[in-house]
Amino acid sequence: MWQEWLRQASLPAQILWGRNDPFFVEAGARAYLTDLPNAELHLFDTGHFALEERLDAIAPLVAGFVNRLPKFGT
Repeated sequence: MWQEWLRQASLPAQILWGRNDPFFVEAGARAYLTDLPNAELHLFDTGHFALEERLDAIAPLVAGFVNRLPKFGT
């Protein structure tokens, strides 16, 4: 199962989710925390297209997350 892979890999993760998405409900976002307890979870008052609706809020979160990742090969 891919969930077991997530638990074993223990990779840094950021979860960005539209709270009002009719297809991928909020409980699905929270379920990822079972396998990735150290993940960052950010819920937005948007529908399915959170990035299009809240780019102003999401882009800085993604940039900050990427900047905090360990640098490889330097």
